[in-house]
Amino acid sequence: MTITIGVHNSNPTLYYLSRLDYAQEELAAVGEEAVFHAYTNGVRTGALLTDGTIDFGGTGSTPPVTAQAAGHDIVYAAVSAPRPDHGALLVAEDGPVRTVTDLKGTTVHLAIGSWQTHLIAKALDDAGLSYATDITAVRSDDDSAARLRSGEIAAWVAQGPQLVAALREGGVRVLLRTGDVISDRSVFFTRRALAEQRPDVVAALVRALQRADDWAKAHPREAAEIAAEHQGGTADDWETALKALPWRIEEVTDAFLAEQQQAADIFVRTGFVERPVRVAAAVARTSGEERA
Repeated sequence: MTITIGVHNSNPTLYYLSRLDYAQEELAAVGEEAVFHAYTNGVRTGALLTDGTIDFGGTGSTPPVTAQAAGHDIVYAAVSAPRPDHGALLVAEDGPVRTVTDLKGTTVHLAIGSWQTHLIAKALDDAGLSYATDITAVRSDDDSAARLRSGEIAAWVAQGPQLVAALREGGVRVLLRTGDVISDRSVFFTRRALAEQRPDVVAALVRALQRADDWAKAHPREAAEIAAEHQGGTADDWETALKALPWRIEEVTDAFLAEQQQAADIFVRTGFVERPVRVAAAVARTSGEERA
């Protein structure tokens, strides 16, 4: 059987795994082969798993929740360690926004549907505001930093090398670190059938993820140069951003599921998803166990 692994630029572990031999080596040990399927938007991961385009994928915290809400029967396989400095909510250095409550009635740029939605929705909820009614969420673009500095928008969620570049260039201030609000983990998930019928394959893939992380941690400059050439930005900014990541794969814990459930409940209240989600359903059942 060939195992198709989804890869997109926003998931660093899978991005580097697709450029290394670890998936092929680990899957060969359980009698399978690995291929990679590249796509551009991690929000599509649940649908690609369901229609069989991919067998395994990874995103930030939001797409698995929206996948469940859309009826995709996913199973969590692993998560990264928390990434507290992966991203930040930026405001203009001398602008009027000093607290999250000052965002009421303003426009915020973010990657809608990514972990950034979780960050903003949770920060607003903690402040007694609503993602649905108290801000205008607009998809970020290449001009987000300039729009922020000019006062056209009130805030922007930046991540990775874009965050490093914005802070280096100045004129912006960190209102919230990602780690102030959410754990911001990479999340890896698969179809239920694969998780429950071939746990050895999932375990092999998790081992490959950790090997890719080990490589990136040990080779930050090479990793940065690869990303800069392929995705843009400078190798220096990429290296700074990559060194801020934990590069460690962890098991799916009750604490992680609880944080995902909190996100799901906020998304329902704000209308970001249309129906309640029971996050704990996205775990593999043991033999003979029925899903509640």
